[in-house]
Amino acid sequence: MTTLAPALPLLRIGPVQPPVVLAPMAGITNAPFRTLCREFSGNKGLFVSEMITTRALVERNEKTMQLIHFDASETPRSIQLYGVDPVTVGRAVRMIVDEDLADHIDLNFGCPVPKVTRKGGGSALPFKRPLLRAILREAVAEAGDLPVTIKMRKGIDDDHITYLDAGRIAVEEGVTAVALHGRTTAQHYGGTADWDAIARLKEHVPEIPVLGNGDIWSADDALRMMRETGCDGVVVGRGCLGRPWLFGDLVSAFEGTGTRQAPALRQVADVMLRHATLLGEWIGDESRGVIDFRKHVAWYLKGFAVGSDMRRKLAVTSSLEELGGQLQELDLDQPWPDGADGPRGRTSGNNRVVLPDGWLKDPYDCAGVSADAELDTSGG
Repeated sequence: MTTLAPALPLLRIGPVQPPVVLAPMAGITNAPFRTLCREFSGNKGLFVSEMITTRALVERNEKTMQLIHFDASETPRSIQLYGVDPVTVGRAVRMIVDEDLADHIDLNFGCPVPKVTRKGGGSALPFKRPLLRAILREAVAEAGDLPVTIKMRKGIDDDHITYLDAGRIAVEEGVTAVALHGRTTAQHYGGTADWDAIARLKEHVPEIPVLGNGDIWSADDALRMMRETGCDGVVVGRGCLGRPWLFGDLVSAFEGTGTRQAPALRQVADVMLRHATLLGEWIGDESRGVIDFRKHVAWYLKGFAVGSDMRRKLAVTSSLEELGGQLQELDLDQPWPDGADGPRGRTSGNNRVVLPDGWLKDPYDCAGVSADAELDTSGG
């Protein structure tokens, strides 16, 4: 399938120039997965790390220090930080600058996970306007020449919408670009992303680039989002699960060539084995790498005719030899299945939002937030 479109201007974030951004996903966007996405893209784009907790970074937590390790071929290096304390966020940003740990910093104000929101972080934080401003001011001041961007949601729920205020604060505090996931915290990943909100944000903050996020399952979706909203670029998360080659499609769409990859199962199996191999090398243990890869199996095989018994066998493999052997038992000549480009990953909603006590009483009262609310581990 080929979709021709005029070449689109490349988004510029500081010194980097990506046509598309890989959204941080806990347990997914580690160095091995970023490597695959970057290779398929032709090294064009911005591939962001898993969420890094600022407290864990400044304390040099062992797991966190592994998560911020970038392959020598990764450029630009992009780190997403999570924090609720301006001082700790500032220290983390200064550490990144002083030790040359990254070329770009993204701040997480979009995570809807209860263990994050119950501490006032992630998508809960923009409700507290002064706290958001203080964090952004500290981060931008400490970042120097490094571009600082933010990723956020529409708000906590339909009665507590924050994205327009947050976008204006971001502009006033010198943030380079903003990304909006067109859902509230209460929606989690359910329902349909509100692309109209992305359009309204673009109109509200014309001074800086606005990136759209939500329900981009194909390159055609990305082009349509940009046409309908006027956004400057796209952030892709769940759409690339089990499909790192989607970034090749996206780059082609942005450059106007329109070529779309539809790999047969044989090519998919090759990528699966390479993904598992890279994980083992990154972790330093082949078996642990294959075990970590198990979560990806269903995403890679979505739509292919693979029996339930074989799927179960693939989901309990513990060595590359075992994984490779089982993949060879599949009907590898199967073409890319119809409908496999659709939604994948989490799609259910969760209307219960876990927040600190009294969080919604006053958007300007930040007295209940302190450094103690920082998470001490990274990765979401």
